Amino acid sequence: MAENPPTTPAPAAAAHSPERQALLKQQWSDFQLRRGLKTTAQRELIVDVFLHCSDHVSIEELLTEVRARSAKVGYATVYRTMKLLTDAGLAAIRQFGDGQTRYEVAGSEAPHHDHLICMKCGLILEFENHEIEELQDSVADKLGGFKIINHKLELYGLCPKAMGVPGGSCPDETNHSPGKHSRPLYPRLDALRDKT
Repeated sequence: MAENPPTTPAPAAAAHSPERQALLKQQWSDFQLRRGLKTTAQRELIVDVFLHCSDHVSIEELLTEVRARSAKVGYATVYRTMKLLTDAGLAAIRQFGDGQTRYEVAGSEAPHHDHLICMKCGLILEFENHEIEELQDSVADKLGGFKIINHKLELYGLCPKAMGVPGGSCPDETNHSPGKHSRPLYPRLDALRDKT
């Protein structure tokens, strides 16, 4: 029997390299030019802060980071800028079941990855698994000859600590998980906890 390919973390290091940052900024400039948008200092600050984010960030979290650099930026400006970044394909909207919209850096060269979410502690792990990708393609083909263009896979569960496993720990606390870690601030996390 063939050995299963490993599940690997989403490649975070390359995603935030200076070369990638420059490419994303160029894609942003091209988008503004095509749309006839003027460049503003506040919008550029928001874009710069967002493009350096390595986690899934909400408007409120991004606003906090931006205001640390310029207290005059408002919520509406961040919201409108994130809408533009989404339209430009540089931000991907993510919703992980807690009612909070989050964004992650996208772009034309963004590697595909999936998510594993702990419904109790809020940990989000990003991962890649080629066997899952091949299985999805096979299922789509068998169910009518579909060719998958895009998809989102989000797996919801409980980490060992959240399950109450004796001696169990959260992968985020032990750094034993190979996936990229993100523990966003969940304003509505209690609603998720009530479901478990």
